[in-house]
Amino acid sequence: MLLLSGCANQLPPDGGAVDTVPPKIADVYPANGTTNFKGDYVQFDFSKYVDKSTLKNALFISPAIEGDLNFDWTGTSVKISFPSSLRKNVTYIITVGTDLQDYYNHNRMAQSYTLTFSTGDKIDKGEIEGKVYDEKPDGIMIFAYTVADSAVNPMKYKPDYISQTGTDGSYKLLGLAPASYRIFAVRDQYKDLIYQPEQDDIGMPPNDVKLTETDTLAAGLNFFLTKMDTVKPRLISAVMTDKYHILLNFTKEVDATTINSKDFSLIDSTLKKNFTPVYAFKGNTKPTEMVLVTTADLPIKDEAYVFVDSIKDKYGNVFRNDFAQITLSEKADTTKPGIAGVIPPDNSDKVDFQNPVISFAFNDGFDTTAARENISLSDTSGIKYPINVHFIDDASFKVLPVQNLKANTYYIIKLTLNGFKDAAGNAYDSVYKYKFKTINGLDFTGASGTVDGAVFSKNPFLILQGIDSDKLKYQQPLNKSSSFKFDRVQPGKYFLWGYYDTDSSKTYSYGEPLPFKPAEKFVFYPDTLNLRARWTVTGINFNFGERNH
Repeated sequence: MLLLSGCANQLPPDGGAVDTVPPKIADVYPANGTTNFKGDYVQFDFSKYVDKSTLKNALFISPAIEGDLNFDWTGTSVKISFPSSLRKNVTYIITVGTDLQDYYNHNRMAQSYTLTFSTGDKIDKGEIEGKVYDEKPDGIMIFAYTVADSAVNPMKYKPDYISQTGTDGSYKLLGLAPASYRIFAVRDQYKDLIYQPEQDDIGMPPNDVKLTETDTLAAGLNFFLTKMDTVKPRLISAVMTDKYHILLNFTKEVDATTINSKDFSLIDSTLKKNFTPVYAFKGNTKPTEMVLVTTADLPIKDEAYVFVDSIKDKYGNVFRNDFAQITLSEKADTTKPGIAGVIPPDNSDKVDFQNPVISFAFNDGFDTTAARENISLSDTSGIKYPINVHFIDDASFKVLPVQNLKANTYYIIKLTLNGFKDAAGNAYDSVYKYKFKTINGLDFTGASGTVDGAVFSKNPFLILQGIDSDKLKYQQPLNKSSSFKFDRVQPGKYFLWGYYDTDSSKTYSYGEPLPFKPAEKFVFYPDTLNLRARWTVTGINFNFGERNH
């Protein structure tokens, strides 16, 4: 009895190396491909003990079965009973997804498993397969909808067929009946099989897929995921941190590149006066915050409001004519504006000598006209170089040398800080020196090759995208050429991929779920490119996969 009891309980193994082997499905009932199935349950036998709770979140049945399933466990096996009879002459797909984990070390299934059987005399043979390209590609849900007369709405209806990506992002949809299908890839956070834009990422297909009795396979339906946020930002609060600075807080992150003091106005409703802020900037505030600077006298006993003409978030959503009451303060401002960050960091030796860009961010706003005259670029011998200064907002700017610099050379950007006065007149009486070194021009690498199967009327582009932490990216149009060449590439590991820029935006377009707008088609080169300094990789053959040029 003790031995039998020990076999029935899930006890941890004694010592030894940590188990990293993912669980597998060792056997199933009924057998895969069974026809004329009359049973009222299915059974899965696993290769090891699994976490029972994870199976419920990883189990998907297509078409959907109404009612609650019953799970009866015996050791490493589970019998899953249906609440009612199955439909006649229907192919059923039961998928155990990669969210399933083993009991002891929470190893996840490496690939989803699909059990296919039919209550009729044939199995539907339709199959769609592809891959989701993402930094975290495993466990992403694949929603398949039959395209009928009504609109496919993943925000309202559950899919007709379901699958899930494996650890490498690949997926398969099996047992599909002849029909036209629209497929979405969804990072379904709540596993409710409904796409919710507020929390879920989604990938749109480049086209619908039509399967017939004779054409049963569609391969290479690939996806990128994106956030389709449609919620407009709102102004929550406005609090004076001192008599000059007003900290604004929004419901979501605002597009920092659109911040402009002219979009805001301050109203003292007690005195019936209207003021325009002198500065507006992002600074080193939280993602949902920004700062206004005013020289207006707003007595703490008065009632004042801040109005904004338009607020734009990083997804392009705009809310117009919002306002909030200001919590007033008469606290003095004695803090001098300082540098909050520089990109690339000080003493960097990786600055390109062709078209370099150095970005500076301060922690307070200042007069940009006066500041412009206090910024200079020189080499270590004191020779000055002409520059352009582009202000992002009233506290940050980019320095762009007018001419190319020399390779493998040190340079200094000087900021005379008494020219960076805040609204209260505070400033440091010193000079800040930012030093950097340009890269050695001989250390570049590159990649070149030929292109097959591209339809030039669709405006194909190639992308060389870095895998390393710098995430470097190089892009070029093909311009009706069957060859390509990337020059002046920094060494590292890269993906090579291409897409059709059908909307001529020069950036990849992800499409939209509703109303449906297809994503632009893309193709990945199968191998990672390891590009070494002073060594160009040649002879790459990139195939767009089209039959007609």
